[in-house]
Amino acid sequence: MGIPAMSEALPLPLGVMIAAPRSGSGKTTVTLGLLRALKRRGLLVQAFKCGPDYIDPAFHAAAAARPSYNIDSWAMGWPLATELLKGATRGADIVVAEALMGLFDGVSLRGKWGNGASADLAAETGWPVILVLDISGQSQTAAAVASGFQRFREGVSIAGVILNRTGSERHVRLASEALAAAGLRVVGALPRDSRVALPERHLGLVQAEETVALEERLDALADFVEAHVEIERILKLARPGAITCAGDFQVRPPGQRIALARDAAFSFIYPHLLAGWRRAGAEIIPFSPLADEVPDRDADVVWLPGGYPEIYAGRLAAAQRFKSAIREFASSRPVHGECGGYMALGTRLIDANGRDHEMIGLLGLQTSFAERKLNLGYRRAEVLCRSVVGERGDILTGHEFHYASVLTSPDEPLFKLEDSDGRLLGYGGSRRDLVTGSFFHFIDR
Repeated sequence: MGIPAMSEALPLPLGVMIAAPRSGSGKTTVTLGLLRALKRRGLLVQAFKCGPDYIDPAFHAAAAARPSYNIDSWAMGWPLATELLKGATRGADIVVAEALMGLFDGVSLRGKWGNGASADLAAETGWPVILVLDISGQSQTAAAVASGFQRFREGVSIAGVILNRTGSERHVRLASEALAAAGLRVVGALPRDSRVALPERHLGLVQAEETVALEERLDALADFVEAHVEIERILKLARPGAITCAGDFQVRPPGQRIALARDAAFSFIYPHLLAGWRRAGAEIIPFSPLADEVPDRDADVVWLPGGYPEIYAGRLAAAQRFKSAIREFASSRPVHGECGGYMALGTRLIDANGRDHEMIGLLGLQTSFAERKLNLGYRRAEVLCRSVVGERGDILTGHEFHYASVLTSPDEPLFKLEDSDGRLLGYGGSRRDLVTGSFFHFIDR
């Protein structure tokens, strides 16, 4: 699959992509500060996040006061990508897209319309890149790095550079002069400042909804960026985008009335799925397991998304009303869990301190964080039996990202899984009667 050769051309607003050579360079700091600074100027700013990521888009949405959407060239078909790009940018003055990892980092084999690299989106839209360079421990060498980025891929333009973690004025001058000689303009220089750092945990940043004094932190980031970045220059460097439109796209909801677990323990669900379900006519009724709430009695499906059940395992184990209601619901209607929701549907969860917590018990799954094991990567999932996730034989695309170890998983599998190289990973997930779950995070089909 790829981008249709003969399709309607669609203009997009002015935009830039904030990218870097690697993770940890300061992309998110720059992106959040820029989003909030532009919003404070009265602009309608649309944010996007390249690749699979739940946490950054929630911060984007808080900073810009507008939902942020993921665009993924490996797992997301072009029809869905174009639907998001044209729908989300409607009425926006400018787009700010945040890259994932390094700008050109992806997988070996092409997926839907690319290999998952953020550069795929920059190339298809024409939005120029503002490159964030961590120059701690270097100066003129930064110009060699940026020059390589400028020449690496046709159709991807480096419009400007923001230096991060700078030291003295001399440090900034040496790097800036070398970049200027290479034909690249420095549009900002951010000094080292631990006060603007956001708190982190094992899956990335602490979630936006859990971050203490989030609005004050976002305003502080905007102040920091305003003080050290030429925002007016970035606005001038932004360029209108354009895409080849593939027509309408419909997301198939798992039901018409969806009871969705939604709190700090269950927050990992992609905004494009929620928007697609609503667009298809589904009603989403949120409830909080942490508050011991129960799903809507008139719902026709319960959906437990991913999140952090391992952090809140004690509270979930004590939420007897919630657990009893889910068990009763599952006797007549479907219940599905993704990743953290899957673990909650199991019998036991052992936290990082070795404490054993009783979960809902609708599946035989037992998981442990006492010995963490990283599971990460894109997945193709073939549905083995008809359920709320699809018909038998359907091929779904998505990813896994978790640290849980599986102790036991006695139920029938839900999927047959491949990685991004096409390597068979075996069977995954669980199904028992009307209950299904897996570590697989769905993006598209």
